[in-house]
Amino acid sequence: MEINKYIDHTVLKPDAVTSDIEKICREAIEYNFKAVCINAYYVPLAVKLLKDKDPLVCTVVGFPLGASPTATKIKEANDALIAGADEIDMVINIGALKDEDFDYVYEDINALSELCHKHSKILKVIIETCLLSNDQIVKVCELAKKAKVDFVKTSTGFSSGGATVEHVKLMKKTVGVGIMVKASGGVRDQETAMAMIEAGASRIGASSGIEICKGLKSDSNY
Repeated sequence: MEINKYIDHTVLKPDAVTSDIEKICREAIEYNFKAVCINAYYVPLAVKLLKDKDPLVCTVVGFPLGASPTATKIKEANDALIAGADEIDMVINIGALKDEDFDYVYEDINALSELCHKHSKILKVIIETCLLSNDQIVKVCELAKKAKVDFVKTSTGFSSGGATVEHVKLMKKTVGVGIMVKASGGVRDQETAMAMIEAGASRIGASSGIEICKGLKSDSNY
């Protein structure tokens, strides 16, 4: 297994600077990671650094809370796509889901799905599993499936918990074969990454991609 091709090499910390983005792009090229995942401000830089290279450029929308209006998420995503992003990881409106405003949650996701697919790009939907019950996880995965997204993603890595094997299994069972699962948050070693993949994850979001590939344990807090 080429575990490197599962990894979105990630730097989303608020104090990331240009040298951090240059570093992860160099590492993504060296280790042939699937993508780099960065904040939208740095998309043009990453696109430039990864031009004609294999790693994709992924950015986040509505991050990390998901509580911005749909129109704001659309503007964020559209700007990132125009700048050259290949993939958008959007955060759902978690409060709306908990309020059982399922129409709003669906329309929020679907608007981004339609936009990304209009540009022939990938949409991943972050559901923040640590804040949800199993029933809520199933419900939002069903809504994401209805919206024909490409991935459902466990976590931002900035809330009270990250990915778990149990949640990955539940998400994969719910979305089925047509949609993939990204496990993100707290995946810091190869053993954990492999457990997520065996549970059904097709992508791993981590700042510890090099340690995962080398079989080491990272002390990263993301």
